[in-house]
Amino acid sequence: MNATTEHASRPLEYSKEEGRLRIFGFWVFLGAEVILFGTLFATYLVMFGRYAGGPTPEELFKLKDLLIETFLLLTSSFTAGIAVHEMRRGNKKGLLIWLGITLLLGLGFVADEAKEFVEYVGEGAKISTSGYWSGFYTLVGTHGCHVSLGILWISGIMIQLVRRGLNATTARKVFIASLYWHFLDVVWIFIFTLVYLSGMVR
Repeated sequence: MNATTEHASRPLEYSKEEGRLRIFGFWVFLGAEVILFGTLFATYLVMFGRYAGGPTPEELFKLKDLLIETFLLLTSSFTAGIAVHEMRRGNKKGLLIWLGITLLLGLGFVADEAKEFVEYVGEGAKISTSGYWSGFYTLVGTHGCHVSLGILWISGIMIQLVRRGLNATTARKVFIASLYWHFLDVVWIFIFTLVYLSGMVR
């Protein structure tokens, strides 16, 4: 297989060396993110049960809200995957549609999480209430901030797709953003299990 044929057989985002290097660099960045969230999870677990007389998670966590947030975020990971599939088919319109759906699902997740936080604070569970709630808001809030950043990031990429079209550079940006989005879904599965489910059944 000569070099031209080899490059033609690669997905668009991998067609240039710069793109391949930047994608590799983003995997390294995700490694740093794993360390960040690992530290936040460890802090949360150390603070687990330290309520200092404040509300407990059994009193405040609602299964319905948790399931809605989980459905929205996991579905958005699926739609992000379809967006990349459409990109590799060269279907810019399909790519934009599925990225748009991903954004709407992400916005729904952030809105529901913000509503949840407001309700908890209204019940007396502030970040200063206890070690437990400090750990909770730091961990879950950091994840929520990452989702919000991802929404802004994908929005910017969609604008570039409209203005510049689908090329090796925009394809690489879409692929890296999808990696980031899938990573946030994986982190949420750990939050779902270690924070919410363990908090409700304790």
